[in-house]
Amino acid sequence: MQPGVSVVLPILNEERFLADAIAAILAQEYPGELEVILALGPSRDRTNEIAKALHEKDSRIVLVENPTGRTAAGLNAAIAAAKFEIICRIDGHAEISKSYIRDAVEIMGSSSAVNVGGVMAAVGKTRFEDAVARAMRSPIGVGGARFHVGGVAGPADTVYLGVFQKSALVAAGGYDERFIRAQDWELNFRLREAGGTIWFDPRLAVIYRPRPNLRALAKQYFEYGRWRRAVTRHHKGTINYRYLAPPIATLIIGLSLLTGFLFNSIFFIPALTYASAILLSSQVIGKSWSERITLPAVLATMHISWGLGFLTSPANLVK
Repeated sequence: MQPGVSVVLPILNEERFLADAIAAILAQEYPGELEVILALGPSRDRTNEIAKALHEKDSRIVLVENPTGRTAAGLNAAIAAAKFEIICRIDGHAEISKSYIRDAVEIMGSSSAVNVGGVMAAVGKTRFEDAVARAMRSPIGVGGARFHVGGVAGPADTVYLGVFQKSALVAAGGYDERFIRAQDWELNFRLREAGGTIWFDPRLAVIYRPRPNLRALAKQYFEYGRWRRAVTRHHKGTINYRYLAPPIATLIIGLSLLTGFLFNSIFFIPALTYASAILLSSQVIGKSWSERITLPAVLATMHISWGLGFLTSPANLVK
């Protein structure tokens, strides 16, 4: 007999995607019991109305309140309400395959991991989102992390979302609610420090919906950089050289432009080299002319926003 699984989702302003995300969960080819716990934040759209309608149609959908709207707080509230030992974390704008939970439970059993997860398979619905998805699936856009670009199954520092042993989550203290972003990486670090294994498997791909415009993308990646530096401050020795590339590139580009304008045009060379590399890379990884035209702006926005967030992250961000 398969163990029961509690699927937990922190929900805020997910009007566009929530119904599809829940439909994918309820369509699972899993013989064990399922419950779906939605932690509802103070959404400004019809998200909570949609969630209540879904709850009325299916008793497996449980609603809990998350007044702060913060992801970590919502996840902790949902986990506290969960009745099963296996916790499957999903986002309101993500979609899982029909075999996702079945495969995750099997992998957890064979690996003895406290958390298993896979690939953040970005898929757009518009041409701009297609370009962002292409960047997010490329080492040029996000580095070589397996949960972005794929790879062989095995132990990992972190995975996308995750399927957890509830007992390990509780023993670790759950998600740290001081972290607005990077909660997953921070939690997985503590799980590893406690002796647990985080296991990556590329079969566990989850469809992720990218941000719809440059402004939203810039805000997202600025926050990523800001909070990733907060993790490195909080947990000494966890810096990965991959994460230093965007802030270093941002500093070089900024200095190049400043000295080029103030002193001599020869100092523009580093900035022009970066621009040329981005243009060339966009032609290589883009699969359509629309992507090749949009990718330079997308890649530059991701790199520089992340770099600026990392460089300007205040020391007291984690209170």
